[in-house]
Amino acid sequence: MTRILVAEDEAAILDAVTYTLQGEGFEVQGVQDGETALAEALDGDYDLLVLDLMLPKLAGTEVCRRVRAESALPIIMLTARTAEADRVLGLEIGADDYVPKPFSMPELVGRVRALLRRRELDRGGAALRRVGTLELDPYRHRVVVDGEERNLTPSEFKLLALLASQPERAFTRREIMQHLWDSTYVGDQRACDLHISNLRKKVERDVTNPERIVTVRGVGYKLAAV
Repeated sequence: MTRILVAEDEAAILDAVTYTLQGEGFEVQGVQDGETALAEALDGDYDLLVLDLMLPKLAGTEVCRRVRAESALPIIMLTARTAEADRVLGLEIGADDYVPKPFSMPELVGRVRALLRRRELDRGGAALRRVGTLELDPYRHRVVVDGEERNLTPSEFKLLALLASQPERAFTRREIMQHLWDSTYVGDQRACDLHISNLRKKVERDVTNPERIVTVRGVGYKLAAV
C-alpha cells in the first residue's frame, strides 16, 4: 500500500487531509512538527510527503532541504495562497509541487495522484538514455553526468527525461509544465524556469554558462549533447 506522510500543525487540516487520503486507499501518517516530520521522512518507508511550510520546532523549508539532501522522496508543499515568495522558495529547495491554502481536497488528491503516477512512470521499464556524457536510467531513477552520479528530485528527473527523450528539440514552457503536472492546466509557467534552474545546478559543469540545458530564446529549452 502507498504510504504518505503528512506534516501539518493545524489539527483540523491534518485530520481532514489524513481522513481524505485514507479514504482514497492510502496509508497515512500525520505529524504536527518539523522535527518529527524530518525523522519520519528520513527513517520511514514513505512514498510521498505532504509538507506544510509553517511548522513548529523546525520550519517546513528546512525539513524540505534536509530531506532533499538525502532522498528523492516526492514532496508536495502546502503554502499560503498569497505567499508567492514561499512557493518560489519551495521549488528552489526541491519541492516537486505546491498546493496553496485554502485548498479543496479533490485538488490535493489530484496532485498526490499525479505525483505518484509520475514517479511510477519514471520507474517504468523505459530504456537507458545517453545524451553526450549524460546517462539517464529511468528504471533505477539514476542519472550520471561526466561519470558522476547526481541526486535528482522526482520533478527534476521527469523534466530531464522529457528533454532527453528528444535531444536538441526545443520544448516550450507550456509543454514542460503540462508534462510535469500530467495535466493540460499549467498554472504559472514561471515555475518552469525554477525547475530548469534547479536541474542545471545538478547537471551543468558551470551553471553561469549552461551548455547542456540550453535556453531557446522565444521558445523554451532543449537538451544538448556535450
